[in-house]
Order: sequence, then C-alpha cells, then structure tokens
Amino acid sequence: MNVLRAGGYRFRLDRPLIMGILNVTPDSFSDGGRFIEREAALEQAHRLVADGADIIDVGGESTRPGAMPVSAVDEMRRILPIVEALAGSFPVSVDTSKPEVMVEALARGAAMINDVRALREPGALDAVREGSAAVCLMHMLGEPRTMQVDPVYGDVVAEVGAFLEERALVVESAGVERERIVIDPGFGFGKTVAHNLELLRRLPELARMGWPLLAGLSRKSMFAKIAGKGVADRLHASVAAAVLAAARGAAIVRVHDVGPTRDALCVLQAIENEGS
Repeated sequence: MNVLRAGGYRFRLDRPLIMGILNVTPDSFSDGGRFIEREAALEQAHRLVADGADIIDVGGESTRPGAMPVSAVDEMRRILPIVEALAGSFPVSVDTSKPEVMVEALARGAAMINDVRALREPGALDAVREGSAAVCLMHMLGEPRTMQVDPVYGDVVAEVGAFLEERALVVESAGVERERIVIDPGFGFGKTVAHNLELLRRLPELARMGWPLLAGLSRKSMFAKIAGKGVADRLHASVAAAVLAAARGAAIVRVHDVGPTRDALCVLQAIENEGS
C-alpha cells in the first residue's frame, strides 16, 4: 500500500505521516479544556501544521478511560465550526463514532473519519460509504467507561489483528476502496501495559495485513508505569514510542507533540533512507 486517499488529498506513504491531536473537549485526559474555545483551537491547529502535522484530528468527545458520553448535538457544536474553518486549508480528520456527526463533518470538508468503534454504530458505514474520505478503524475492547476494567486476551496481537481484518473487509465489501482504509490497534483502549507492549513489539505483524497502520501512543498512561511520569511529563516517552512504532511499520503516528516527533522521525528516515 503506497497511497492513502483522504478526500481531495493523496498521501504517499513513503514516510510516516504525523496526525496532530486537537481535542475541543473539557475532559480529555491530557489537554481537556485548553482548546475548547474556537480561537484557541484554531491557533493550536495552525501551530500543529507549522510544526509538521500532515493531518489534524479534531475530537469533540473524550474517549479516555471512564469518560462519559456526550450527545451528538454537543459534539457537533464543539467540532463543526473548527472543521469548517480548517478544512479548506489542510487535511482534517474527525474523531467520532456518531453517524450524524460524520455526515455533518464530511459535508463541511473533513477528509477522514477516525472511529474508535470501527464503524460499528448503526448508520456509521452508510455515512462514509459514498465520497472519498478516508476512514480509520480502531480496535477497542468494551466501552470507554469500562474498557480498562481487567481486559483479558489469549493472544492480544492475534485477536486485535483478526478484529481489524474483519472490519476492514466488511468496510471494503460495502464499497469503501482499500486506499481509503486505515487500521489502528487501539493502544490503551481495553489493554493493560503488557498488552500495549506486546502490540508494539509485534507491530510488524499488523503492518503486514495490507492496510496502512495508525499508532496512537502519545502521552498514554502506560508511560506512568514504565517511566514514572505524570501526564504533563510524557514527551520523551511519547516521542520514543512514536519512533518505535514507525520503525515497526506504522504509516501514521497520532501525537500531541508534533514538532519533537517530526524531528525524531526525520532522524529515523535519514537512517533508513541512507544511500537511496
């Protein structure tokens, strides 16, 4: 897979793409409330692009462990003005599972839908079937409110891989072209630290499945247990994880700290492309 088609954009996947996170929520685990005002959100989006983001991922509902759901009306009120303002300038992804939100975001120019429920909500697949927007299908065990309550797998990589393959094939069979589909193992979504590390260790197995792979490890709580760092001090661990994911086959890394991640990935690319 050499190309990702996302709306009017075509991304060559000869280097890892950087997806910059823009949460317009009051309760996201890392930056909740910082960018809920429109002007603050737009300033942050332009900052992420200047730092090297290829795609901006706008989210209006927190999916942190224990998060409570919000209504489609509230989610749209948060994100649609941001999507509308940004979509004409650079690629915008919308982090949502609600079909009605997808429809309205796509109508305003969103180039990608990033769905933690992998288009399993009734009407979600119909919302993205037509047109040319990309879709990211993520694995999550359970629901955000309960996903971290004793998650159990026999073989986490095999089970996550089987789920992602099944969902990707369903989406393809519904008429979404393969070059519009991305898969995401869902680090931290119904996984223990050991599960996350096993997924990262064996990421090449998922990267070989035939669809571009997205890795979202930025500022995850696993770094509290690995490095003893609070959420505000996870930059170095997050950058290291992004580089490791890219080296193991991730086509996209989803991050809060775009500039440092870009610099680290430039070093990785320089090493891998030497002599080519």
